[in-house]
Amino acid sequence: MYLTVFAKISSIIEDFKFVFFEDLRYMKIVEGFLNTLKITAGALLIGVIIGIIIAAVRTSFDKNKESMKLRGGVGYYILSFLNFLCQIYLTVIRGTPVVVQLMISYFVIFVSTDNGVLIGIFAFGINSGAYVAEIFRAGIMSIDNGQFEAGRSLGFNYFQTMKNIIIPQMFKAVLPTLCNEFIALLKETSVAGYVGVMDLTKAGNIVAGRTFQYFIPLFTVAIIYLVVVMILTSLVGRLERRLRKSDR
Repeated sequence: MYLTVFAKISSIIEDFKFVFFEDLRYMKIVEGFLNTLKITAGALLIGVIIGIIIAAVRTSFDKNKESMKLRGGVGYYILSFLNFLCQIYLTVIRGTPVVVQLMISYFVIFVSTDNGVLIGIFAFGINSGAYVAEIFRAGIMSIDNGQFEAGRSLGFNYFQTMKNIIIPQMFKAVLPTLCNEFIALLKETSVAGYVGVMDLTKAGNIVAGRTFQYFIPLFTVAIIYLVVVMILTSLVGRLERRLRKSDR
């Protein structure tokens, strides 16, 4: 019995060596993993920038539309138009699959370039921006109106109040949710291989196709994703506990 178990373990080790170390195929996994991290980090940065802009526009319209409408002027119509554009963006992006958006970016918008990583950053960043915008908007709307009144009493206008009082509090409130969006984004990038981007999942498929052994490379890819997600989840948990302590 022990000899049989030992033989199976030895066989798995030999298969592992063949799959990853022959012809340095493990470098594909390393390259794919690094590209996954690049796409995720770049997309999150774009998503945060887009999210801040859209959340600011939408909350400004929601909180000031009545007073601006009474005052009249061109400012109300400009803000209404910007809010309309933001709603269209949110509806389209959240209503279509990220794979379709990725393929449109690769085969239509950036058809003249073959830099898959940059295209992935753009496509996933645009997609993430729609969800981050709603996270930020919910965070801003959760801030008590007394904070806005406090800013006005200090002589700040609306935008100064947002910049100096509301947005810092909003970031603290939504930071755990934003980190969870980062984790979800990391897993969503696994579809980047649809347009030939060498991400972690694509690298596992390539290694499996070259060795005709699918269990070891795909199982390894799954473990890598799982370990990274577990590490990020642990960090988010620590962050949430630290924020709860600071609120006391």
